Amino acid sequence: MLKRNTFILILLLLSIGNGCINKEKKTRTGKNEKIQVTDFRGLTINVEKPVERIVCLIESALSGIYMLGAENKIVGISTNVYDDNVRNQYACLDDRIKNKTIKAPGNWDFVNIESVVALKPDLVIMWASQKESILAIESKGIQVYAVMLKSTNDIYKEIGDLGRLTGKEKRADSLIQYTKDEVCKIIDNTKKIIKEKKKVYFMWSQGPLETSGVNSTVNELITMAGATNICTSPDEHLVVNFEKIIDWNPDIIVMWYNANKDPGDIMQLSAWRKIKAIKEKSVFELPSVFFCDLWTLKFQYAIKMLTAWCYPEEFKDHNLEKEKQQMLTKLYGNKGEKIK
Repeated sequence: MLKRNTFILILLLLSIGNGCINKEKKTRTGKNEKIQVTDFRGLTINVEKPVERIVCLIESALSGIYMLGAENKIVGISTNVYDDNVRNQYACLDDRIKNKTIKAPGNWDFVNIESVVALKPDLVIMWASQKESILAIESKGIQVYAVMLKSTNDIYKEIGDLGRLTGKEKRADSLIQYTKDEVCKIIDNTKKIIKEKKKVYFMWSQGPLETSGVNSTVNELITMAGATNICTSPDEHLVVNFEKIIDWNPDIIVMWYNANKDPGDIMQLSAWRKIKAIKEKSVFELPSVFFCDLWTLKFQYAIKMLTAWCYPEEFKDHNLEKEKQQMLTKLYGNKGEKIK
């Protein structure tokens, strides 16, 4: 009996010892495990720990970093943040932008490589199309996360990747789920209420004949709003003939934010007066890009506006201003309440 008890005790001790060893091994693996993401070029980015110094040359990605609460890691931003109409909103989020103390070494068009390198970043975020600048930065031993957004799934991927790279993965997951839930609510509501889909013509600020076809984020958002994109071209961005717009005869015209024109200007175009949207004064303009950036999680607000514009009777109880403020608070935390 004594031998049997001794044998059991030995097995128990060995079991406990192995458990400790396995636990230690797991802990060590967790500490040494690299953070790994794949950017939009298909290139793998590896970092030993969450990045601490980021140069972000894309305004939409910068917005995501502020949503994550990782703005303290930003050491460089796009010049567009200071030049465009988004500065006032970012100034509410960060005194450094308000006081213009964050360096701005470039944007989507031009990058000062020496200025980027001087900021000693762990990571640079820029558009995948900026191939020459990417090669120049990578030749200095600096990793680049290259972005190319073509759908809402790409937006979810980007915020998820940025969450992992900055050590804010749980926050990223929460933001993504919140946005997906909001979009699902919109889609469910439109399915229940809408009997006949409105036809939408989307107008970019470059000119009234510039629009987006079916392979675009614009098309995706129009569809989510329970409407139909009147342009069936496969192109993401194209110029169409005016005669085509006459033939399409859209119910609604939606303008991308334009500092120089508003819906009234479009409705005064004499050649457009035969179009149904003009006759019924159903021309609308999206607000400043900060509030409904189609390449950030704020695209949900653009869908809500589209839905309300297309189906005003069905959604007359919707308070868009209230929903905007709720979204900003959810995405940016308490600082979001300051944004107007």
